Amino acid sequence: MKDMTTQTRRRFLAALAAGAIGLYTAHSFAAVSPLDLVGPLSDYKIYVAENVRKLVADTRSFTSAVKAGEVDKAKQLFAPTRMSYERIEPVAELFSDLDAAIDSRADDHEKAEKDPGFTGFHRIEYGLWEQNSAQDLGPVADKLMADVLELQKRLAGLTFPPEKVVGGAAVLMEEVAATKISGEEDRYSHTDLWDFQANFKGAYKIVELLRPLVAKEDKAFSGKVDANFKTVFDTLAKYRTADGGFETYSKLNDADRKLLAGRVNVLAEDLSKLRGMMGLN
Repeated sequence: MKDMTTQTRRRFLAALAAGAIGLYTAHSFAAVSPLDLVGPLSDYKIYVAENVRKLVADTRSFTSAVKAGEVDKAKQLFAPTRMSYERIEPVAELFSDLDAAIDSRADDHEKAEKDPGFTGFHRIEYGLWEQNSAQDLGPVADKLMADVLELQKRLAGLTFPPEKVVGGAAVLMEEVAATKISGEEDRYSHTDLWDFQANFKGAYKIVELLRPLVAKEDKAFSGKVDANFKTVFDTLAKYRTADGGFETYSKLNDADRKLLAGRVNVLAEDLSKLRGMMGLN
């Protein structure tokens, strides 16, 4: 799975979802009922809406800099702009067409960086870092802005599937460990640590909202998950910079990456049990 592309990853997510079609059939084996999830899901929808609003505002600033040819400013805005998207990936990826337009990698396309279907954040990233230019990126920036606005519209009208939200915490961790640790996502800018932080924050938010229900089922497990999250956040904190950002990912050696992957895998294994605990398997 190390070289999994976005397209392969989507198939993996679809397979994961297929295993949860019997949405409430297993709830009788858990103390948690579907009604218990209404509050956490409502709060998570508010969290998603807040992040999408920020994504829209930040993307507007980012794409404006790109269209104005302000390469240095656009580079500075790239990583922080993406964080809002990365925090809500479990539900953003429900719209595969928009996810492909906003967040696909070059190797998801037949002609790689030269493919006209390669759009979104990473096409702009390629231009800014590999070509050190914003030339010809105006149409890509306009499309990215339009796609982000469409995402906001669709998410506003979406009824969040419980199994996707609850399972999303584990999926985010599994994706980081299986594909992102290699540095394949932000391969031109090497701003991967920003994405990792956002993924971890998004997963932690789900756990935070479910904590009362999880603790009711297994208090020791809840404490273990919190401790493992702290370990992961502390590991990332070592790479913080004075301005609140992160070191370039290229500075991490193989040992650093293996250590991070190991700790993320431990967390992913824990989080994979959440759906069962919530009666959603």
